[in-house]
Amino acid sequence: MPIKRQLISFLLVGILNTAFGYGLFALFIYIGLYYPLAVLFSTILGVLFNFKTIGNLVFGSSDNRLIFKFVLVYVITYLLNIFFLWLFKRLGFENMYINGFVLVVPLAIISFILNKFFVFRR
Repeated sequence: MPIKRQLISFLLVGILNTAFGYGLFALFIYIGLYYPLAVLFSTILGVLFNFKTIGNLVFGSSDNRLIFKFVLVYVITYLLNIFFLWLFKRLGFENMYINGFVLVVPLAIISFILNKFFVFRR
């Protein structure tokens, strides 16, 4: 699949994955689960779901052995997100809503590149 099409697929699957993760979180809250547990369980299940959807729908891979690399990409993008939010604040940009919004596209691109060349190698 051409890289442009993979990137578009990655973004569309990302929307699906976000809806799935939030849906799980909302369901867990609805059934009365304590919110830290709701976040924990929806994150774990969300990462597993994301691994399957990104692997299969974007990169055409169903190799479950790649899950550890996939989780590592999540850790890397999380740490980059925290670092740049800290940096923006340090530079005087106090609005975390705007800061977080500004980081969505660059972090999505970094995630795509890491998944394409490090995790799935396609």
